[in-house]
Parts: sequence; structure tokens; C-alpha cells
Amino acid sequence: MAVGAWYATAGAATTAPNLAPTSTTVTLAAKFPYLSAGYNNTREWTRTTTAVAPNGTLRVAWPAADGVHVTPLTAAGKRSGADTVVKGTKEVGGLVAHNDGFALLTRVADTNKWKETAAAVVRYTNGRQTFRTKLTGTASHDTAPLLDGQLTWNGSKYGAYFVVHGAGGFADGHFGDKLSYVSAKGAKLSGGWSWGCSHNEGIALHAETTGAFTSLCFDDWRSGLFVSTGIGAPDTAPVVQREQCWAGYCGGTFPSRTGDLVKSATGRYATAFASRGAASAKKNPADTSGRGWTVKPRTSTHQVAVAFMKNRNSAPGKAVYLTSAAGTENTNVHVAPYGKDRLLVSWESMKGAKCVSGTCTGTFTGTHLRLVDWNGKAQSADKVVNARITGDIAVLRDGTLTWAYAPVTPTYAKPLTGASPTTTTLKVARLKP
Repeated sequence: MAVGAWYATAGAATTAPNLAPTSTTVTLAAKFPYLSAGYNNTREWTRTTTAVAPNGTLRVAWPAADGVHVTPLTAAGKRSGADTVVKGTKEVGGLVAHNDGFALLTRVADTNKWKETAAAVVRYTNGRQTFRTKLTGTASHDTAPLLDGQLTWNGSKYGAYFVVHGAGGFADGHFGDKLSYVSAKGAKLSGGWSWGCSHNEGIALHAETTGAFTSLCFDDWRSGLFVSTGIGAPDTAPVVQREQCWAGYCGGTFPSRTGDLVKSATGRYATAFASRGAASAKKNPADTSGRGWTVKPRTSTHQVAVAFMKNRNSAPGKAVYLTSAAGTENTNVHVAPYGKDRLLVSWESMKGAKCVSGTCTGTFTGTHLRLVDWNGKAQSADKVVNARITGDIAVLRDGTLTWAYAPVTPTYAKPLTGASPTTTTLKVARLKP
């Protein structure tokens, strides 16, 4: 099917989808620092997470100087009450909305050899904290100086997937990742793993009703994106895409190192990411462990890629690339379900890209939205919109997509140095299929 046309069903009349989001404005109770410095001080959006409760109400989590704020919203995206400020916390690592409150994956103070924070799941019910469960600590020889995480819920337990720093034991001083399960009452459960992808540069997690939650990770040791579901990313984990990776950077990371994983009604999965591809990929002979890989990137700029898996334990077919312009850098790639059988892929582009050590600067040229089917074929022309997508997208019961973002125009002309600029408003976007 040619880009620029979309057909609802075979033989049906041609219909152009309306990919222009509407939005409401929410005034914040504190200053939100909306930029973060990534590898080589690359400008990245500070994550906001939007989650929908079973009753259709929304929660939006965002960090401030006094802790993580969770703002309650109506289904229409309007403020419905005062923020809950989760004191003593840093970073939004994931959010689950409940009818009576929320659960937040975040970082809290801890005592350890590195003087770093601990990962924790914090549950609030009817405005009061009901549990605060630490997931790292002295007993497990780990810390969480940053999360780059995901928190999901299957109706009976939470899955928390995040980056860890070894603080003793076999992994002392190294970075890996951890998948923990927590009960509805805050008790740690069996399953998951204590050490998975080495220097995890990107995490995605999807809750399942039974068995291990489906997970993806970008691993700099094995250089690429891998299906790590239930197995802690051993050497035999299925490969989604080989990429040039090293500590702090991976050639195909998810935005801010957290990704989207969409499940279809038939049990297939889709993910989207910014990719430099692999002109060649081979084992690194200098690595005596036999695990290391060396990847030569195919392109200097990142292109938008979509990959599909037939089930939660399988490698996908070849990634489908949606962009190809050599001088254009593409970043902040997201994917979300759009109606019953399509996917919305979004990304930001910049022209005149200048790339050094795997990171690029350039002139911002817009936020792109495109519909694709479950084979990656275009179902619409690109729509360039004013809205940003700077964090997790929530899906309402009627299929409407909604997310919160800082109402500022991006600039990628130079790296971020110094403190982040701040905003005291958020836009809450809505896009109905």
C-alpha cells in the first residue's frame, strides 16, 4: 500500500484518518524540569507517565524538586483534585493508576557504599501511602542510581523492571538490570531476576495474566535489542535487532531508555525504536567471555524502525524501517495501539544532522505521526503535529490515546549543559481513532 493513502477495509471507501490531537492545559503546583541530559549531554525529554484507571480517570506522574507529583485528571484530561506529592522520591520509573490511587516506581534514599538511591514501589490509596517497598539494598548487593524503568500491573501483581548498580558480590561496580514482582499489598514475590542485561540501555515491559511478564532490553555487552522474557537475558535470548552499543549509549535505544511494547488481540507484539542498524555484527574476539559483540552501524543517523514478535518468547522477523533520509536524525520514537488493528508510530526529526560518537545535533523539523498495520505497512501519510510525546501513553476504554507533555518547542541545536529549563503547565493530548 502506498504511503499517503489509507483504506478502512478492502473494498471500503477511502477515508483519511484524523491524526490531529486535541489538548487541555493543566497548571502545575511546582516547577517541572522538562529536559534531561543523556549520553554526550544529548537533549532528552524528562519522562512524564500517563496512566488510566479501570474507571477511566487518569493520573500523570512528573518529577519536581520536592518529590514526584501525581496529578489526578478526569478522562477528558482536566484536573480533578490536588497533586499527591510522594516525598523523598526522585524519577518517574513507571506508574499504574487504580480507582482509589496509584502505584509508582521511583527512587528513594538508601545507605550503601556508593551513596546512591534505592528502587522502590510506592502505593497510595485514597490519598495515603499504604506501602513503600524497596527493591534494592544491602542484602541484594545493589543500588538504583537511575531507573530507566517500567512498572506494570496484571490485576494481582506488579512487575518492576529497572537498572541496577552492583554494590558488592559478583557484580560489584557493574551495571545490569533487575525484574521484581510485588504483590497488591507490597510484598516481594518470587520470579524475575536479580541481574539481567549488562549496562541495560533500554527497557520495555508488558504485563501478562499468567507466567513471566514480557520484556525487552538493549544490552551493550551483546550489542542490541533482545527478548529477555522470564530468562534474565542469557546469551541465548532471541535477538530483535543488533545495534552498536556501549555503556551510556546504544544505537537503537528507546526514548530516554524506556520503550513501548504493544500486544495485539492475537498475541503478537510490536515495538518501535530509533535505529542505526547493523552493516556487520560479529563476536568480539577480545572478549574472553564469548558474549561480547562488535557491531558496525549501517547509518550515521537514526532511522525509525518497527519490529514484530509472534509471541512473547520469539525473535521477530526483520525490522521494518519507516524512514531512510541519510541526513535526517530521528529520535523519541513511540508506538501505541490505534483502534483494533493498527498502530500509531510517532517520532521527532531534525535536519542537517551532525553526528559524533553516536549522538546527533540538528534543526528540529517536527513531531511525526504515522499509522501502520501489524506488518509495518503504512496506513496513512505522515502528519506533522504541534503536540510532543514525552513519556508513556495511556489507552482509554474507547481506544482514545492520551498523554501529557511540556508545551515547548524542542531544540536539538546543541547538547544540554547546566540545569534544565522548567515549566509550570502541562498539555494533556487526546487522539481518538
